[in-house]
Amino acid sequence: MAEQSAAGLKSSELTDKIILYFMEHGMQILTAIVIMGIGVLIARWIGNIMKGWLEKKAFDEPVSSLIVRVIKLLILAFIGIMALGQMGVQITPLIAGIGVAGVGASLAMQGLLGNLVAGLTIIFSKPFTIGEYIELLGVYGQVTDIALFSTTLLHADNSHVIVPNRKIVGEILHNYGKIRQLDLSVGIAYDTDLTLARTVVSNILQHNPRVMKEPAAFFGISSLGESFITLAIKPWVGVEDFVAAQTEIYQSLLESFRDNNIEIPGPRQAVRLINQPS
Repeated sequence: MAEQSAAGLKSSELTDKIILYFMEHGMQILTAIVIMGIGVLIARWIGNIMKGWLEKKAFDEPVSSLIVRVIKLLILAFIGIMALGQMGVQITPLIAGIGVAGVGASLAMQGLLGNLVAGLTIIFSKPFTIGEYIELLGVYGQVTDIALFSTTLLHADNSHVIVPNRKIVGEILHNYGKIRQLDLSVGIAYDTDLTLARTVVSNILQHNPRVMKEPAAFFGISSLGESFITLAIKPWVGVEDFVAAQTEIYQSLLESFRDNNIEIPGPRQAVRLINQPS
């Protein structure tokens, strides 16, 4: 019975303290709630403005959404600290504690922070965008995702390469854009009608839906070999069509050359016998 009385007394004291606190700080608490409500509206308003600005600057949708979300969180955190101060919470020790914790966390996560800073640099400087084909540090592929900490590249075999952003910033970057130029070649015999060969190649490129009309394809003689003439064929295609277009054009070349009796000679060597008995 004594223990129950003591527990009931403590509960009553706690209730009285809570009621007394609300009576003494009721107006401050109400003001803090109003400040938080206004802060939410301000964060939403600024977020909408930033979203419109990022869309005008042609930022990718995932990137712009991430930036807007971070800005909203920062505004809400600032308003939250103001609301706590209005409620009577000592802000200075809180800010000092957050600062100390931030320094410790930054030392423990140098790699992550390096990736974060590099990610922001990529997002705002835009050395490449989603859909473009890039090559750097011995890796290559089509950019499918740009996040704060890493960039994802897609290979032609549907495998993915995840590159930390700090490895990208400051390195030599080869950006092919969203189109690539095929570098094809085929050998024809020296007695081939070159006008006919050019017509055949031109028709193949014109009728392949993957080959772009602009920029125009280049094709012509690239070298004169010992037994054949080498034609260079360099059409432009979309990044996603690079492999498929190459195989289709080679197959069409083989079939059309056969239909038009254009020979694709193999290597030849002439052997001369000297001092043989008559």
